[in-house]
Amino acid sequence: MFADPAVTDSALYDRLARLGFRRSGSHVYRPACTHCNACVPVRIPVTAFQLRRRDRRCLKHNADLTTHLVKAQFSEQAYALYCTYLAARHPGGGMDKPTPEQFSQFLLGNWSDTWFLELRLDERLLAVAVTDQLEDGLSAVYSFYDPALSERGLGHASILRQIEATRDMGLPYLYLGYWIEASRKMAYKGDYRPLEAWRGDHWKALPYSP
Repeated sequence: MFADPAVTDSALYDRLARLGFRRSGSHVYRPACTHCNACVPVRIPVTAFQLRRRDRRCLKHNADLTTHLVKAQFSEQAYALYCTYLAARHPGGGMDKPTPEQFSQFLLGNWSDTWFLELRLDERLLAVAVTDQLEDGLSAVYSFYDPALSERGLGHASILRQIEATRDMGLPYLYLGYWIEASRKMAYKGDYRPLEAWRGDHWKALPYSP
């Protein structure tokens, strides 16, 4: 299910995000498979979020990194990190040799209020969390990071820093996109609790047994 990119703007995007839609480039979409509902839109109510032991350990391990929230735009440094990440995570899959145009088309919207939340070690860029600002929260669009530093847990650290940024802005929600419980790559989103899921006509808190 797609919104027509020719008529989509930030106001429509805000409304659709509250109905479980996501952005990819200038397209806003939500899966609508006839016989499958595995893709569940989820969001974190950030004021209720509490750090667990693994969260505190991750933040401590990355305490030497600084967070920079900058307007999203093409840069050679971000593009180089993006290429390195895709080459390691998606080798031979058609995504591992992106062009600068593909970088911009996928990550940057023509009308969205998009930021790059950067994690840096001094001047070295280690991670980028592409983040859209909505009326009621931030939306975690995509993240990429240095695959050689897996021990840091940079993907996890990026989400924790996005939660902090959402709170600092006085916004209630961090939208995480689609949680797929049976998918190894997407199930991690269920680890952030409390978590709310879109159930077709309303957001509902997911049960959780820590």
